Amino acid sequence: MTATKDPAIAACPIRHPLDLDPNGVNRPGLHLNKLYHELRETYGVVPVVRANGTTAKLVTRYEDVKTVLRDPVFSRERALPFDDVAGLEGTILGLDGKAHADVRGLVKDRFTPRAIETRRPEIERCAANQLQVMISRGAPADLLSDFALPFALELICDLLGLPQADRTDFHHWSEAFLSHTSLSQEDAEASLFAMYGYLAGLLQQRRDAPTDDLLSKIAVDGAHLPEHQLVMLPIALIVGGWETSASSIGTFIQVLLTHPYGGYDSAYHYLVAHPDELVGAITELERMFSTSAADAMPRYVTADITLPSGAHLAEGEVVIPSTDAADYDPRVFVNPHEMNFARATTDTTAERHLSFGYGIHHCIGRHLGHAEVVTAIGLLLRELPTLHLAVAAKDIPRKVGHAVGGPTHLPVAWS
Repeated sequence: MTATKDPAIAACPIRHPLDLDPNGVNRPGLHLNKLYHELRETYGVVPVVRANGTTAKLVTRYEDVKTVLRDPVFSRERALPFDDVAGLEGTILGLDGKAHADVRGLVKDRFTPRAIETRRPEIERCAANQLQVMISRGAPADLLSDFALPFALELICDLLGLPQADRTDFHHWSEAFLSHTSLSQEDAEASLFAMYGYLAGLLQQRRDAPTDDLLSKIAVDGAHLPEHQLVMLPIALIVGGWETSASSIGTFIQVLLTHPYGGYDSAYHYLVAHPDELVGAITELERMFSTSAADAMPRYVTADITLPSGAHLAEGEVVIPSTDAADYDPRVFVNPHEMNFARATTDTTAERHLSFGYGIHHCIGRHLGHAEVVTAIGLLLRELPTLHLAVAAKDIPRKVGHAVGGPTHLPVAWS
């Protein structure tokens, strides 16, 4: 089955994304659609009809997904014409081979575990400052707009060296860039062009007068690369590093406040009493409630191949590796639907979750994002142990038609 529009596939019963409403808008819920689990256990690899009218094969089992993410037979760059998210050409999310390595190499040393550890005091200071702003405004508050979003944006912009006065513009631009079904193509393109033009000028300024920030490093060390690749690199870092981290903080707090755990009425109260389990809890929440665009990164099959499950894929097919489905694979994770904060230390058969990807395209900011979420939630547990939702759980609005999942607002209070 090839990734071309074909009236003959109209009878296929499985539409992708799996949470499309009758109007064709993707509306994912807090919990992963049950159909993922049915497809993983019944078929493993299944043909789907995508919202843009093309066909692809959805890959759902852990070892198969790892193979798709790792094996160079699967091209990310050649799959871009079939991608839901526009504008990824020339980014670390849309390049293969040497071109990908050249772009990624400009910044990878700033995102290693050691590099992030040196920034921990800055991360903690930024989180504490923003939390005090939220507390000073009083309850109720929106945990996203009053805490998580400005905290995550400030960090990635500080790392890049983005001028303070220009940072609010990226909120509007990034929202439009990521909202790939709720906005018109013209609006999305306008936002991308605005970001592109601004950053192209800023990179030229840094090349002429470099400082010690990451934008200067990109501008100077990457001077031999095409301008488009250089400009798209900070765009990918800002959009991904800001939106995904903030959404993870909001999503995980929502889960912690609404799910009982360990004999406590909420997992949040459990962690207040057991703060030493925070890192394990965040790792488990990353596995179960990923906010990344897990099904939005298709691959193009460049040669016939057989996956570990025995499924055969032919050259010219497009596949969608579902890391969300893979992270619930019972072949890898014991009782995968059970939230287990000690899983990483007690389940010795479990492999690393795939929420940050795998292979050459694994999320370059995974260590920074993890540190941000651990820091933010740890701070909330210490400073606001009585934190609770200010609305009913069913009334928390969620993003629709968006490449990054999560709530749009998270009203909270404390007493």
